[in-house]
Amino acid sequence: MEHHLSTLSINAYLQTNRPNNIPTKPAGNFRVFSQLTTDYFVKEGEKSLPAMEKNLKNNRNVVQTLYILDRIQEKGTGDVAKLYPALSRYNKTRDPEIQTFLAGIYRKTQVPDAFGPLVAMLVQNSLNPPKTYFDPNEEIGGAIISYFS
Repeated sequence: MEHHLSTLSINAYLQTNRPNNIPTKPAGNFRVFSQLTTDYFVKEGEKSLPAMEKNLKNNRNVVQTLYILDRIQEKGTGDVAKLYPALSRYNKTRDPEIQTFLAGIYRKTQVPDAFGPLVAMLVQNSLNPPKTYFDPNEEIGGAIISYFS
């Protein structure tokens, strides 16, 4: 029997219609994140930045947190540049997903202190190419170029 939102609460709907297994690692060159979580924090905008900063400081859901911050900056609902101290702790990471999302955030925020780490990431990846399903250098290079425009 098909349930409709008009007859069920949103929580009951989600419990009965939620996919059981969302892969933690992508099957291709993409990631899947909870759309409800992302939409909630993006809608909250500036108010959600302390929670995002806490996630970054505690190494919790880093890739999803960076994705949410990227979306917040894209929507113009918060000043993600304020979080540069928390973001900068990942400047030397070798994780290609973190590098990609970090470069996307830096491209949008244009934090002057982020230019050097972007160049360092690009050099690091050129010397030791990441073995991954996509190339973070594309986003890193684009972020570097955006600093010149």
